[in-house]
Amino acid sequence: MPKSASHKKIEELSYEEALSELESIVASLEEGNQKLEESMALFERGQLLMKRCAELLEAAELKVRQLA
Repeated sequence: MPKSASHKKIEELSYEEALSELESIVASLEEGNQKLEESMALFERGQLLMKRCAELLEAAELKVRQLA
């Protein structure tokens, strides 16, 4: 995980930070070198990051629609 992003609360992350951390989590889970508890924690954070990315994309799409 990128250290700068992992210290921030999810709701403080930019889209790019959240996506980067999510990609890192996916790569880590694909390796499968964690204990079950660690994998579950990564999976849970990944779900929250995915939700954050979706919210930010939705907000950007709404802004673009308003401007168009």
